[in-house]
Amino acid sequence: MTMPTTTPTTDNPIGHDVEQEARDVMDVLDGGGVAIIPLNVAYAILGRTEGAIRRIFEVKRRSFEKPSGMFGGAAASADLHVLDDEAQAIRQALIEDADLPFSIVADYRRDHPLLAKVEPFVLETSTKGPTMDMLLNAGPLHNALAELSHARGTPVFGSSANQSLNGSKYTVAEIEPEVVAAADIVIDHGRCRDANDQGLSSTIIDFRDYTVVRAGCRFDEITAFLAERFGRRIAA
Repeated sequence: MTMPTTTPTTDNPIGHDVEQEARDVMDVLDGGGVAIIPLNVAYAILGRTEGAIRRIFEVKRRSFEKPSGMFGGAAASADLHVLDDEAQAIRQALIEDADLPFSIVADYRRDHPLLAKVEPFVLETSTKGPTMDMLLNAGPLHNALAELSHARGTPVFGSSANQSLNGSKYTVAEIEPEVVAAADIVIDHGRCRDANDQGLSSTIIDFRDYTVVRAGCRFDEITAFLAERFGRRIAA
């Protein structure tokens, strides 16, 4: 007989009140702090103020030429991203039918009220030209945080919780001590569901022309789904 697991994972955070954790994280971020949270694809480090984002870039040794992304949900993407009908249908199907994590790159509405509270430096370092990268559907805590930040009108930005070029981290213990020390709150849900030997994080697709920005976690499943459902064949 197979015994039920009692060990939490990012996809099944047994013993964790995810909604309360999302509130705790948002309170820290709204206060100018930095958070490390578990995603299905990797652990992430987040902020929403200029001071927090500067701290993240510094501890990650990340170039400002390499923008962060927004941690959002379908509602935030619908508000901010400029997508045609097919792209909207693909976004919805990847979330609701395939239940896959992915990041969208697309043109965004810079004048949307959702961005009114975002400091100029934060927006500048979290966008590239007319486009914004937004991570979607990356696990229970990600989704709870995305919903809460959207409701509060306080978008959250960040990247993987590791120093640049060192590969994504799939447990808190793997994250460099300097990176952990930069956080004001660390949420530990055990090992990431999509942990892999290549150090990959989320797959990133440019929804303007369906080019692959980064072939990451669940890439084969994403491409197979797009080909079967929408006749869209993309390659790394």
